[in-house]
Amino acid sequence: MTMKSIFGDARARMQKAIEALESNLSVLRTGRANPGILKKIQVEYYGSTMPLDQVASVTTPDARTLLVTPWDRGALGHIERAIRDSDLGLNPNNKGDAIFITLPVLTEERRKDLVKTARTYAEDGKIAVRNVRKSALEDIKKQEGVGEDEIKRAEGEVQKLTDEFVNRVEEVLERKEQEILG
Repeated sequence: MTMKSIFGDARARMQKAIEALESNLSVLRTGRANPGILKKIQVEYYGSTMPLDQVASVTTPDARTLLVTPWDRGALGHIERAIRDSDLGLNPNNKGDAIFITLPVLTEERRKDLVKTARTYAEDGKIAVRNVRKSALEDIKKQEGVGEDEIKRAEGEVQKLTDEFVNRVEEVLERKEQEILG
């Protein structure tokens, strides 16, 4: 493995940590209706478990309502049950051909809880970035025929990369906190 491939691999893995963080944060509810909050809902249908987006479309007719329209009306009860049983605390309203979910206004206490959860996700993202750094540093030290100066320079480059991605985690968290508190 060359130094260049070590850096490329580390950058790609750190980018995946950012993407995972953004995915986790997308399911946190902000003040507006967002179909992303239903992304992790799994529906038991025809004997198998499927993601909600494979059995229905989710739209936002207004700022506080989600509309779930199943591809097959037979799935309506299964979708309703999956949403009700989820940990999102939502109360779906079955209208016979679609499900309406009116999102309650977030209380100040609930907003603070969501910010705490967002910070936990961000900390997990930072840990993932640091684990990639540790792995890259180990790979650098395993290099044969490389001088001490080259190893020190490479370690400095990995640290710069780590700092860049930790700052990106902070930026993503700050945007989400503003969404939640705004």
